[in-house]
Amino acid sequence: MENKFLSKLEKVLLPIGDKIGNQKHLAAISTGMMMTLSLIVVGSLFLIVANPPINVDLVNPETQNIFLKFMLNWKSFAVENYAMLTKPFNFTMGIVGLMTSFTIAYALSGNYGLNKSTSGLISMIIFLLVAAPIENNSIVMTYLGADGLFIAIILSLLTVEITMLIEKLDWKFKGEHIPPAVLSFMNALVPLLVNIIVIYGLSIIVFVNTGKDIPSLIMMVLTPALSIGNNIWGYVAIVVFGNLLWLFGINGTSIIFPLVFSLGIANTGINAELIKAGQEPQMLMNLQMFRVAILGGAGNTIGLVLLMMRSKSQQLKSIGKLSFIPGICGINEPVIFGTPIILSPILAIPFLFMPILSLSLTYLAQKINLISMGYIVDPSFAPFFVQGYLSSMDIRNLIFTFLIAILSIVVYYPFFKIHEKHMLEMEEVI
Repeated sequence: MENKFLSKLEKVLLPIGDKIGNQKHLAAISTGMMMTLSLIVVGSLFLIVANPPINVDLVNPETQNIFLKFMLNWKSFAVENYAMLTKPFNFTMGIVGLMTSFTIAYALSGNYGLNKSTSGLISMIIFLLVAAPIENNSIVMTYLGADGLFIAIILSLLTVEITMLIEKLDWKFKGEHIPPAVLSFMNALVPLLVNIIVIYGLSIIVFVNTGKDIPSLIMMVLTPALSIGNNIWGYVAIVVFGNLLWLFGINGTSIIFPLVFSLGIANTGINAELIKAGQEPQMLMNLQMFRVAILGGAGNTIGLVLLMMRSKSQQLKSIGKLSFIPGICGINEPVIFGTPIILSPILAIPFLFMPILSLSLTYLAQKINLISMGYIVDPSFAPFFVQGYLSSMDIRNLIFTFLIAILSIVVYYPFFKIHEKHMLEMEEVI
């Protein structure tokens, strides 16, 4: 009866999951975001350099401790040269919206077979026209960074769709006697001109009639969606949905990635700007929450991997050892497919429950200041404990990640023992 139910559920969810996973717009958002990740990670490193992890009010400046002297000198240098040290941050993370407007359009146009570079440039130009007003002969950069990330996503998708429509309508210059290079140049002007007329023209009309620009209006519309993502229960529901898909062999992480990662990057950027301004971070649903959601991979399986490494079952022990290095870096396909967790009514329970527990505890720990809120974009696929520390340069966050890993062992243990017993019985039969 149970297998029939799972089989029916798989038949319902698998086609839906495949369709969502292959949706070209979501795929373009994921690809485009990943294209900017290395740049903003490097930029965020300079934010670390500009904000040494030391409170000068709590340290005696006359100290003889070599390490503390070094930290105090570093702090003094950072304060005196703050603008120079944060410049790499300002032109990476500080313009992530602008960069993303190019990369998402670049990725989506590739799926459509359009000229990727031209589409990316058109999207970036439109984004600047709409999201970067000029005041007192200076560009207002409010929406060029993390605050403009969602706007960049919308505009990049829209500009490519308009360009694709022009391609279908065959609105092109034609002429046998026109050199190909000149003809290509002339035809590149058409989608740019149409996008400017349609989108920037709409921006002007909206501003004249409402007194607000499109970015402001879009952010107002997105506020309910952001509140869902910024709400712990809404965030948990999204993660649980992704893990449910994994149980049927569908890469749920890749499906929820555009939403949770975009939200995490945007809120981490906001926290970074607050830190830069000398204020306390405020965004609880930052990138650190996404890292916790996939600590050890989807389902927080780091505890399961550690248990498997000491299993009496030779099959589980081998898979555990094979999965250890990828697991601490958040890659757990070997565990999901090798254990297997897919369609396992036993292991499915901790696989779904553990992320709920870890996310709730992380949210609460940030809320009561037990750990620091993340304000640094840490490297993807780095060991979870490295990410835990680099997210805020706080040793408490590092300790907390190890506690979550230990909690994962505790939660998985009873279900693992049941599964191990079943595997040992099978091995004895063989």
